Amino acid sequence: MDSSGDVSLLGHLDPSQITCLNESDQHDLKSLLTSGSTTSPTFLLSDTDEQLLLNIPFNQTVRIRTISLKTSNVSQAPCEIKLLINRPSLAFDDVEGAEEGQFAQVFTLTEEQVSEGQRIQLRFVKFQTVNSLHIFVASNQGGEEETRIDSLDIFGTVPMLTAARDLGGLKNQE
Repeated sequence: MDSSGDVSLLGHLDPSQITCLNESDQHDLKSLLTSGSTTSPTFLLSDTDEQLLLNIPFNQTVRIRTISLKTSNVSQAPCEIKLLINRPSLAFDDVEGAEEGQFAQVFTLTEEQVSEGQRIQLRFVKFQTVNSLHIFVASNQGGEEETRIDSLDIFGTVPMLTAARDLGGLKNQE
């Protein structure tokens, strides 16, 4: 946990629902996220071109404050990424032609951010009730054929359950 109270949300993923479009068979997203270590030798690699579409579902509603992407080969590191939330299913057709306003947030990452795995601050107000996070990697730093991600982490909080709140004291005001 950091000073803001944020924790890694990887323990709140729904592994059976994790998918990634255009991932290599040998280097897939599920292995990267469920390896139990953010520094393991596992990595995500794109297959036929630089684009990736990561679909990351959680097993409960979370609040996301930052994400971290790290790549050892900077020329293969993600450059332009676009984030969406709470979509039941997405395909490349849904994101390639979409306008910027349809995304929760759009970034152009620097080489420093991805080589050091720096935390990328999100617009917290847009990521308050997240059931699934979708990351579209549109391009990489060096215009390479493949995009590589060595580690990915998502930081935030798990809100208290609504059912746990005491609503018994509320009275109807006239």
